[in-house]
Amino acid sequence: MRLLLVAIAVATLADRARATHFAFSADPALPALPALPALPDLPALSAPPTPPAQSRSSKPKLFAPLDLGLLEGPDREQWQKPDQIMDALLIAEGSIVAEIGAAGGWFTVRLAQRVGQNGKVYAEDIQPEMIEAINRRAQRENLTNVKPILGAARDPRLPNGLDAVLIVEVYREMDDPVELLKKVARALKPQGRIGIVDFTAGGGGPGPAPEERVSPETEIRAAEAAGLQLIKREDVPPFMFLLVFGRRT
Repeated sequence: MRLLLVAIAVATLADRARATHFAFSADPALPALPALPALPDLPALSAPPTPPAQSRSSKPKLFAPLDLGLLEGPDREQWQKPDQIMDALLIAEGSIVAEIGAAGGWFTVRLAQRVGQNGKVYAEDIQPEMIEAINRRAQRENLTNVKPILGAARDPRLPNGLDAVLIVEVYREMDDPVELLKKVARALKPQGRIGIVDFTAGGGGPGPAPEERVSPETEIRAAEAAGLQLIKREDVPPFMFLLVFGRRT
């Protein structure tokens, strides 16, 4: 029994020696490394802010001056029907008229030819590049009865005493249609007329995408809010409609 106890004690001492050897004999000259401090708790990450939703009241996109060639298609005379539109606005020799958003002056030229030398055409746009294009066109075609006007988003800066004002395919670009139409109405003679021409929804043609087109009812409500009354509504087939307004009596 005594021999058995001695053997057990020797085996225990040998196990402890081996453990000490593996723990420290690799490089006994190296000091023990200090324990690493505990990392501080990090604050919980907050969710990234949600980007603001796109608002329908954001600034409308204007027609790019570099794309003016798109307005000069050889078939525009056929589908735009400028004579029908000018007849509905009672534009004749000697009339004093204006065009809002005249762009490169395609319709301005036809207005100038209709009113003649005794009339006047104020070609308004809010982009300086468009005003330069109209000036060049008027000089090139010797149209001395055209006067370009650089307007503002909510004020076309028209003179008073106008017989008619034409707004072709630019309603959707207006920053504030009601405010703009109020300013236009003040420039009219008592019996003056405003014509709004636009593409019909689902009517096809060369105009904007279907979701960018404005319904006649929307334009009528804006005009009425600006103090105008609807005189007539005409189709301009195959792609367009015409709304004619006068000052409310």
